[in-house]
Amino acid sequence: MQQQRVLMISVSAGSGHVRAAEALLEVTPQFHDVHAQHIDVMHHVSRSFKGVYSDFYKHLIQHAPALWAYLYKKTDDAQQTDISTLLRRSIERFCTKDLIRKINEFQPDHIVCTHFLPAELLSREIKQGRMTCPVWVQVTDFDLHNLWVQPNMSGFFAANHEVAFKMRERGIAPEMVHVTGIPVSQVFLQAKQIPNAKQLNRAELGLQVDVPTILILNGGARIGTVSEIAERLLRCNPQLQVISVAGNNPQRLQECQKLATQYPGRLVAIGFSKTIEKLMAASDMVVTKPGGLTSSECLIMGLPMILVDPIPGQEERNGDFLMEQGAALKVHDIAGLDYKVRQLLADPNRLETMRNNMLEMGKPSAANDVLTRVLEKTHAAS
Repeated sequence: MQQQRVLMISVSAGSGHVRAAEALLEVTPQFHDVHAQHIDVMHHVSRSFKGVYSDFYKHLIQHAPALWAYLYKKTDDAQQTDISTLLRRSIERFCTKDLIRKINEFQPDHIVCTHFLPAELLSREIKQGRMTCPVWVQVTDFDLHNLWVQPNMSGFFAANHEVAFKMRERGIAPEMVHVTGIPVSQVFLQAKQIPNAKQLNRAELGLQVDVPTILILNGGARIGTVSEIAERLLRCNPQLQVISVAGNNPQRLQECQKLATQYPGRLVAIGFSKTIEKLMAASDMVVTKPGGLTSSECLIMGLPMILVDPIPGQEERNGDFLMEQGAALKVHDIAGLDYKVRQLLADPNRLETMRNNMLEMGKPSAANDVLTRVLEKTHAAS
């Protein structure tokens, strides 16, 4: 059998799309005669395009979320033939010629897009006869936006049956729609399966092994910074210990480290973590934004979520889905956060129910299932 070349294409507008592509790349050694590669669109476009597409997006969600919410709905309602849509596509094609060259150099037999931008660009390449290999789309949210629905694709992978239903409603042939979940790194499943994982990871962090633990991944404008959330929870809940993650923000990390000296043995302050799965395994609940990948990771870990400051549009819809399924609670201010944490600590049965709901929804084999489907026809033909 001839070696199959599989290309994963993501966009680093937010980290979730990249993590989904990396999760797919991670499982390729499980398949025989497959050579895979992952490329990020933003590494192969002009600086001006990256500034507009990625940096401007990040600026909008941080400083003008209401405007982003409007643009999200506007583009969701837009038709393929709208003048604004055609103009946007012309600009994208002009600024991404190097990306097309990079794809052609790899000579893929299959392409999986974990962002709608490369799917949109490659749809035109297929239409013009300049590309013949199958292109697949992995939706990385728990709801469907119109930009994911591109013509000339070989198939679409959905996070759940509702997304699949909406795909069919928007004209995608039923045989092209597959419910696989969102690809997540296998380290999350492995971390959960270690015997006594919670106690072992707490001990490794220097925390007490039998004390309720909450992981803080995000703050927000209305909730407060990570350190402010940690301070409120520690001060008002003496029976609680906290893991705070400041990410790549040195100021926030310094604030958390200073706070840790006031609560010795009860607060672990971490900057950027490459082993977030261990922090999740050590925790009983997490304060976070409902990004598609973070949510999928929490589902696999069975880690109940308290949602703060979701990005209007995709994260709000993700949050709605998770709350409907009994996997998450949402808070609007720090007092509400404190109240809901107290409720969960006082009601272990409710916390366990949320955990079980999450485990039922989790799709730990999503990455494997996606690649199995992509390679299915090739293997059948051999």
